[in-house]
Amino acid sequence: MLKAERFEIARISVPAKHRGRVNPDVVREIAESILEIGQQTPILVRPDGERLVLVEGLQRLEACKALGEKTIVANLAQARTQSDTRLFEPEAAAFRLKTERLRRKGS
Repeated sequence: MLKAERFEIARISVPAKHRGRVNPDVVREIAESILEIGQQTPILVRPDGERLVLVEGLQRLEACKALGEKTIVANLAQARTQSDTRLFEPEAAAFRLKTERLRRKGS
């Protein structure tokens, strides 16, 4: 389960593929909402060394920047481990087992 935390906006990097998707009208509406009731929905970021990479919430991030905020509420997505991947991809695990059996059989 994700837990919302406050992160420094300066640590958050926006991937190039998302940079052109900023909608100024939406950013303005979100900024107005944040001024009235605060940030209601956290953005989603993932760790990448010392920095954080934006996964979801570009318009909210830009709204907070426009308001001069130094921090933003975000959920931190954890990277999957190889064992996590096996749990979520049973077909891949079955394929690996079949491949291993075929290699042993051919030896």
